Amino acid sequence: MANEAALELVRKDKLREVQAGHDGTWAAHPGLIPACMEVFNNIMSNAANQIETVKREDAAHITEQDLLQIPVGVRTEEGLRLNTRVGIQYLAAWLSGSGCVPLYNLMEDAATAEISRVQNWQWLKYEVELNGDGLGEKVKKELFDRVVEEEMGRIEKEVGTEKFEKGKYKEACKMFARQCTSPTLDDFLTLEAYNYIVLHHTKAKALN
Repeated sequence: MANEAALELVRKDKLREVQAGHDGTWAAHPGLIPACMEVFNNIMSNAANQIETVKREDAAHITEQDLLQIPVGVRTEEGLRLNTRVGIQYLAAWLSGSGCVPLYNLMEDAATAEISRVQNWQWLKYEVELNGDGLGEKVKKELFDRVVEEEMGRIEKEVGTEKFEKGKYKEACKMFARQCTSPTLDDFLTLEAYNYIVLHHTKAKALN
Protein backbone atom coordinates (compact mmCIF):
# COMPACT_ATOMS: atom_id res chain seq x y z
CA MET A 1 0.00 0.00 0.00
CA ALA A 2 2.76 2.44 0.97
CA ASN A 3 4.78 1.52 -2.14
CA GLU A 4 1.81 2.09 -4.45
CA ALA A 5 1.08 5.44 -2.78
CA ALA A 6 4.71 6.47 -3.27
CA LEU A 7 4.61 5.35 -6.93
CA GLU A 8 1.46 7.37 -7.52
CA LEU A 9 3.23 10.47 -6.21
CA VAL A 10 6.10 9.78 -8.60
CA ARG A 11 3.69 9.42 -11.52
CA LYS A 12 1.99 12.72 -10.68
CA ASP A 13 5.35 14.46 -10.41
CA LYS A 14 6.52 13.09 -13.77
CA LEU A 15 3.22 14.01 -15.43
CA ARG A 16 3.69 17.59 -14.25
CA GLU A 17 7.21 17.58 -15.71
CA VAL A 18 6.33 16.18 -19.12
CA GLN A 19 3.34 18.51 -19.44
CA ALA A 20 5.65 21.42 -18.64
CA GLY A 21 7.77 20.51 -21.66
CA HIS A 22 10.53 18.37 -20.18
CA ASP A 23 12.10 15.91 -22.60
CA GLY A 24 13.44 13.62 -19.89
CA THR A 25 13.45 13.20 -16.15
CA TRP A 26 15.46 12.05 -13.14
CA ALA A 27 14.71 8.83 -11.25
CA ALA A 28 15.76 8.49 -7.63
CA HIS A 29 16.03 4.70 -7.94
CA PRO A 30 16.24 2.20 -10.84
CA GLY A 31 12.98 0.65 -9.65
CA LEU A 32 11.16 3.89 -10.49
CA ILE A 33 12.29 4.02 -14.12
CA PRO A 34 9.34 1.96 -15.55
CA ALA A 35 6.81 4.31 -13.92
CA CYS A 36 8.69 7.38 -15.20
CA MET A 37 8.98 5.94 -18.72
CA GLU A 38 5.30 5.04 -18.82
CA VAL A 39 4.25 8.63 -18.08
CA PHE A 40 6.66 10.19 -20.59
CA ASN A 41 5.88 7.67 -23.33
CA ASN A 42 2.15 8.24 -22.92
CA ILE A 43 2.62 11.95 -23.61
CA MET A 44 5.61 12.03 -25.97
CA SER A 45 5.14 8.71 -27.77
CA ASN A 46 8.31 8.27 -29.87
CA ALA A 47 9.19 11.95 -30.15
CA ALA A 48 12.77 12.86 -29.29
CA ASN A 49 11.76 16.14 -27.70
CA GLN A 50 8.90 18.60 -27.24
CA ILE A 51 10.56 21.77 -28.49
CA GLU A 52 7.98 22.29 -31.23
CA THR A 53 4.92 21.08 -29.35
CA VAL A 54 5.21 22.65 -25.90
CA LYS A 55 5.79 26.40 -25.84
CA ARG A 56 6.35 28.07 -22.49
CA GLU A 57 5.12 31.58 -23.14
CA ASP A 58 4.21 31.71 -19.44
CA ALA A 59 7.81 31.11 -18.33
CA ALA A 60 8.60 32.90 -15.11
CA HIS A 61 10.95 35.87 -15.16
CA ILE A 62 13.05 35.63 -12.00
CA THR A 63 14.86 38.72 -10.74
CA GLU A 64 17.61 39.18 -8.19
CA GLN A 65 15.07 40.45 -5.68
CA ASP A 66 12.99 37.29 -6.13
CA LEU A 67 16.00 35.18 -5.14
CA LEU A 68 16.69 37.32 -2.07
CA GLN A 69 13.20 37.04 -0.62
CA ILE A 70 13.03 35.65 2.90
CA PRO A 71 11.33 32.23 2.80
CA VAL A 72 7.80 32.08 4.14
CA GLY A 73 6.42 29.35 6.37
CA VAL A 74 6.86 28.20 9.94
CA ARG A 75 9.57 26.41 11.90
CA THR A 76 8.59 23.54 14.17
CA GLU A 77 10.22 21.17 16.61
CA GLU A 78 9.00 18.31 14.43
CA GLY A 79 10.98 19.83 11.56
CA LEU A 80 14.08 19.92 13.76
CA ARG A 81 13.46 16.31 14.76
CA LEU A 82 12.92 15.12 11.19
CA ASN A 83 16.08 16.88 10.02
CA THR A 84 18.02 15.20 12.80
CA ARG A 85 16.52 11.75 12.29
CA VAL A 86 16.99 11.75 8.53
CA GLY A 87 20.49 13.24 8.70
CA ILE A 88 21.73 10.64 11.18
CA GLN A 89 20.19 7.70 9.34
CA TYR A 90 21.50 8.81 5.97
CA LEU A 91 25.00 9.33 7.34
CA ALA A 92 24.88 5.91 9.03
CA ALA A 93 23.97 4.33 5.68
CA TRP A 94 26.71 6.31 3.91
CA LEU A 95 29.33 5.11 6.39
CA SER A 96 28.14 1.56 5.66
CA GLY A 97 28.57 1.98 1.91
CA SER A 98 25.12 3.11 0.72
CA GLY A 99 24.84 6.47 -1.00
CA CYS A 100 21.07 6.30 -1.44
CA VAL A 101 18.71 5.07 1.26
CA PRO A 102 14.91 4.70 1.59
CA LEU A 103 13.58 6.66 4.57
CA TYR A 104 9.91 7.17 5.40
CA ASN A 105 8.73 6.14 1.90
CA LEU A 106 11.16 8.50 0.18
CA MET A 107 14.46 7.70 -1.53
CA GLU A 108 17.01 10.02 0.06
CA ASP A 109 20.51 10.92 -1.05
CA ALA A 110 23.26 13.22 0.21
CA ALA A 111 21.34 16.32 -0.88
CA THR A 112 18.54 15.65 1.62
CA ALA A 113 20.98 15.02 4.46
CA GLU A 114 22.88 18.16 3.48
CA ILE A 115 19.71 20.27 3.65
CA SER A 116 18.87 18.75 7.04
CA ARG A 117 22.33 19.50 8.40
CA VAL A 118 22.54 23.07 7.11
CA GLN A 119 19.05 23.96 8.27
CA ASN A 120 19.80 22.64 11.76
CA TRP A 121 23.07 24.58 11.78
CA GLN A 122 21.36 27.82 10.74
CA TRP A 123 18.60 27.42 13.31
CA LEU A 124 21.15 26.82 16.05
CA LYS A 125 23.50 29.62 15.00
CA TYR A 126 20.74 32.23 14.94
CA GLU A 127 18.70 30.67 17.75
CA VAL A 128 15.57 30.91 15.64
CA GLU A 129 12.15 30.75 17.22
CA LEU A 130 10.02 27.70 16.56
CA ASN A 131 7.03 29.78 15.56
CA GLY A 132 4.89 26.92 14.30
CA ASP A 133 4.41 25.16 17.62
CA GLY A 134 2.74 27.99 19.51
CA LEU A 135 5.35 27.78 22.27
CA GLY A 136 7.89 30.25 20.92
CA GLU A 137 10.84 28.10 22.00
CA LYS A 138 14.21 29.04 20.54
CA VAL A 139 16.58 26.52 19.01
CA LYS A 140 19.52 26.38 21.39
CA LYS A 141 22.09 23.68 22.04
CA GLU A 142 20.19 22.38 25.08
CA LEU A 143 17.12 21.75 22.95
CA PHE A 144 19.15 20.23 20.14
CA ASP A 145 21.00 17.86 22.51
CA ARG A 146 17.66 16.63 23.86
CA VAL A 147 16.26 16.18 20.36
CA VAL A 148 19.33 14.19 19.29
CA GLU A 149 19.08 11.87 22.29
CA GLU A 150 15.36 11.30 21.83
CA GLU A 151 15.59 10.79 18.08
CA MET A 152 18.38 8.25 18.52
CA GLY A 153 15.98 6.34 20.75
CA ARG A 154 13.31 6.55 18.08
CA ILE A 155 15.71 5.36 15.39
CA GLU A 156 16.65 2.34 17.52
CA LYS A 157 12.96 1.45 17.94
CA GLU A 158 12.29 1.85 14.21
CA VAL A 159 15.23 -0.21 12.92
CA GLY A 160 15.46 -2.66 15.82
CA THR A 161 18.16 -2.96 18.48
CA GLU A 162 20.20 -5.57 16.60
CA LYS A 163 20.50 -3.50 13.43
CA PHE A 164 21.06 -0.37 15.49
CA GLU A 165 23.98 -1.90 17.38
CA LYS A 166 25.56 -3.40 14.26
CA GLY A 167 25.12 -0.26 12.18
CA LYS A 168 27.01 3.02 12.19
CA TYR A 169 24.28 5.00 13.93
CA LYS A 170 26.32 6.09 16.95
CA GLU A 171 29.25 7.22 14.80
CA ALA A 172 26.86 9.01 12.45
CA CYS A 173 25.14 10.72 15.38
CA LYS A 174 28.42 12.11 16.70
CA MET A 175 29.39 13.43 13.26
CA PHE A 176 26.00 14.91 12.48
CA ALA A 177 25.61 16.58 15.87
CA ARG A 178 29.13 17.95 15.75
CA GLN A 179 28.58 19.46 12.31
CA CYS A 180 25.25 20.99 13.33
CA THR A 181 26.82 22.68 16.36
CA SER A 182 30.15 23.68 14.81
CA PRO A 183 30.96 27.43 15.05
CA THR A 184 31.56 27.46 11.30
CA LEU A 185 29.65 25.49 8.69
CA ASP A 186 31.66 22.64 7.19
CA ASP A 187 31.86 22.73 3.40
CA PHE A 188 30.13 19.39 2.96
CA LEU A 189 28.49 16.74 5.09
CA THR A 190 30.62 13.79 4.04
CA LEU A 191 34.08 15.38 4.26
CA GLU A 192 34.48 14.27 7.88
CA ALA A 193 32.98 10.91 6.96
CA TYR A 194 35.66 10.35 4.30
CA ASN A 195 38.33 10.80 6.95
CA TYR A 196 36.52 8.28 9.18
CA ILE A 197 36.39 5.70 6.38
CA VAL A 198 40.06 6.17 5.46
CA LEU A 199 41.14 5.87 9.11
CA HIS A 200 39.16 2.69 9.73
CA HIS A 201 40.22 1.17 6.41
CA THR A 202 43.86 1.82 7.31
CA LYS A 203 43.38 0.24 10.73
CA ALA A 204 41.71 -2.81 9.19
CA LYS A 205 44.59 -3.31 6.74
CA ALA A 206 47.10 -2.98 9.57
CA LEU A 207 45.31 -5.67 11.58
CA ASN A 208 45.35 -8.01 8.59
